[in-house]
Amino acid sequence: MVITKTSDIPHYYLYIHPKDLHELRRDIWCDEPVPAKLKTNNMKYEIDFAYRGSLTRKFPKKSYYVRFIKHASLFGEQEIHLNAEYADPSLIRNKLSLDFFRTIGVLSPRAQHVLLTLNGKFLGVYLQLESVNELFLQKRGLPLGPVYYAINNDANFSLVSHHYNDAKKTLESGYERKCGTKSDDELLRELIYKINTIPRSSFSKEIAYYIDVDKYFRWLAGAVCTQNYDGFVHNYALYHNKQTGLFELIPWDYDGTWGRDCKGKMMEHDYVPIEGYNTLSARLLDVPHFRSRYCELLEEILETSFTLESLEPKIHSLMNSIRPYLVRDDYKKKDIQKFDAESEYITRFIVKRNHYLRERLSDLKQ
Repeated sequence: MVITKTSDIPHYYLYIHPKDLHELRRDIWCDEPVPAKLKTNNMKYEIDFAYRGSLTRKFPKKSYYVRFIKHASLFGEQEIHLNAEYADPSLIRNKLSLDFFRTIGVLSPRAQHVLLTLNGKFLGVYLQLESVNELFLQKRGLPLGPVYYAINNDANFSLVSHHYNDAKKTLESGYERKCGTKSDDELLRELIYKINTIPRSSFSKEIAYYIDVDKYFRWLAGAVCTQNYDGFVHNYALYHNKQTGLFELIPWDYDGTWGRDCKGKMMEHDYVPIEGYNTLSARLLDVPHFRSRYCELLEEILETSFTLESLEPKIHSLMNSIRPYLVRDDYKKKDIQKFDAESEYITRFIVKRNHYLRERLSDLKQ
């Protein structure tokens, strides 16, 4: 997603008719969009504009969903997500995570900081997230196939509901189909069923017919390194690659990472175990040669990509690029001192997390 800049960061100017803006603000839980206009780089777009997120809707600074209408698109995108990143004092955790996943070979949405002005009022710095949809696949030269968003913690690869500790009502509970057809749902149901019913003696052979194990381990390593507590049963998308016939995982919404949770609270570096947690990971790591492969992959990442030398320049670059605009952001300028301290907080987490995972590797290898 190449974005042409007129300043350090792209600036989106939104206009919503006062009546429509009143309707939007009347109910923050309503997903119905209102008509709006977006202008950037002297180009104007007709859009649908709505709130997005769940927990984030309660925050003073809202996150938004934008869909371009009348066959228009912005930088090749038909829809975008504008995240306020309100709970993240650094505003970079999501982008840093998604970029990190890409460096370790995981399919990952692209993210870009932007500035947002609504009806003449500057709303501040936002993070534009690419949608995981048909266009996401086309831009990467991948075959079209169904994509499912993990929308709640029932997306735990189990037959048991995370919420009710009882059998799920349907095998696809916890997922929402983003693209594909209803007939594709059978592929998802079969995946969940097989994960839970293949005998231990034949699991390593049979599971390879359903999921790309190497890519899964890369995703698992990324979630473990960044310590996304929700990321193992939520905050991901499932893509079925029609060419390989296998499912792959794609990270999504990674603001609760790098030593903080989704509410911005401090999370100790050893909070999430090296194995992560969900049914699929447990079954895969129960197989000795799979466990050996995961250890080998994670060890390589801890030596190359998840290091202070690799990540610190990116952290400073991202934070330096958005800092000048935070002093104008009414929602963030009061926390500028906390923002300034976050680069050290994140780098300290990386050092401690790397050391913790290296120590646990020897136990996992046994």
